Amino acid sequence: MSSNHPVMDTKSVRHAYRRWAPVYDYTFGQVADAGRKHAVKIINKRKGRVLEVGVGTGLSLPAYGKHLTVTGIDLSPEMLDKAREKVAKKKLGNVDGLHEMDASALGFADESFDTVVAMYVMTVVPDPEKVMRELERVCAPGGEVILVNHFSQEHGARGFFERKLAPFADLIGWHAVFEPERVLICEDLRLAERRPLWPVGLFTMLRFVKEPGFKVAPQAARDFLAKGRKAGSATEPVPSSAPQKEALARRMLDLDYWRSLYRRLQSQLAER
Repeated sequence: MSSNHPVMDTKSVRHAYRRWAPVYDYTFGQVADAGRKHAVKIINKRKGRVLEVGVGTGLSLPAYGKHLTVTGIDLSPEMLDKAREKVAKKKLGNVDGLHEMDASALGFADESFDTVVAMYVMTVVPDPEKVMRELERVCAPGGEVILVNHFSQEHGARGFFERKLAPFADLIGWHAVFEPERVLICEDLRLAERRPLWPVGLFTMLRFVKEPGFKVAPQAARDFLAKGRKAGSATEPVPSSAPQKEALARRMLDLDYWRSLYRRLQSQLAER
């Protein structure tokens, strides 16, 4: 692991968020509010089961549509206590459960959720690549994985300060230097949208669609982000390409894909 990625273990993350829990809603919770609202607005247009990884103190829970069944997980018991208080106080009947759980080893079956969202999580976890694999695993075919996260810059004043903060990751509880390439690793997740968020693009939303058999996804996503950086574009969908069309054709012939899709449709019909 390079010097840009100092080690953060599970113990240091728990310790950091034990300190943050009492004041989180009034500090970072306020800074992250715009990104959280944007992600939930997108999710509320969807149906089925939602998993929020890193639910924290539950700031997003009251905003989810009542037609959604929401499950939350977090590593911090102190944060989860705050979230459970919100659920009880606001009588959020669509919150199915809040569990203390490691995001890199989710205790859910494959393809359990229609939408998986991780907001302000990837810069916190010790092994973001492993977490991405878990988000992909528990997402149903045709479902979406949504990230809201800080991604570092290489240049400018912000890049300078991020590099200065990098050695203190275990103290502040997150990685100040974090490249988007670290989450573009899953073969079955197609990057469908990239959107810079307030404040001043400090955070970015990445929206993936799970398409089993989409083996060119990581490279296609990297090419898309590289194009966006060069052009300075704000929001745009990932364009279709010949390799993507070939991957789609392979998927149409994949029996495992159709079995997974059938199970997902059965689950959605049973919830109605």
